[in-house]
Amino acid sequence: MTGSDAPPSFRLAYVPGVTPSKWVRIWKERFPLIPLELVSVPSGEAPALLLDGGADAGFVRMPVGREELSAIPLYTETTVVVIPKDHLLAAADEVSTEDLAEDIVLHPLDDSLGWERPPGLPAFERPETTEDAVALVAAGIGLLVVPQSLARLHHRKDLTYRTMTDVPESRIALAWPEEKTTERVEDFIGIVRGRTVNSSRGRTPTPPQPKQEKRAAAGARRGAGAGKPSARNPRGGSGGGAKGGKSAGGAKGAKRGKPRGR
Repeated sequence: MTGSDAPPSFRLAYVPGVTPSKWVRIWKERFPLIPLELVSVPSGEAPALLLDGGADAGFVRMPVGREELSAIPLYTETTVVVIPKDHLLAAADEVSTEDLAEDIVLHPLDDSLGWERPPGLPAFERPETTEDAVALVAAGIGLLVVPQSLARLHHRKDLTYRTMTDVPESRIALAWPEEKTTERVEDFIGIVRGRTVNSSRGRTPTPPQPKQEKRAAAGARRGAGAGKPSARNPRGGSGGGAKGGKSAGGAKGAKRGKPRGR
């Protein structure tokens, strides 16, 4: 199948740390004839990608910062600090910003927490990406504060992480261009919001075919008229004749009238 015969696809963008597999599975179950194409995009580039038509909708980190985009907040991530396994903070269950006061805390250029002022001591320069910052943590250069999903995404055997208690959190949202709220976008919004396939804003089931409707109506009429009286059967019921096939006027054992006198 090529060219104009190919079915239209739905393009879904997602930023690092988001796992869209659950929603993709539901889409494939409900709309098997509409392929879903996944588009991985850095967090900072996601809004521009959506506005440029690179995807129909996408999972992004808030705020999206563009009035032309509609967004539905979905969930808030836990913030953690990534540390070497032999670091003193590895013995704690939770960590505060005060606990990082004497450590260098890396602040990558693709940071997704929107710090007013990052905790700890600043590094000599900012790493390009979160992945680069994780490598520097492993090299003993500093620590890194990120959403938990990114700590898991860039997991290393020599590193661990602990929950932070008094820091910004990252919110994940489903976003799309407001002027391009298509039927497919509405379908995907329904999936993300947990609507069932038969919900008022979801796809409606296929109605019965005309022949099926006629057969069903005919069957209902036959069932309704089975016990009603008629001209041939004034008493109603399913049978019209007497027992044994005898008519009412010739029933066995009926008395004959007396002969008339002459």
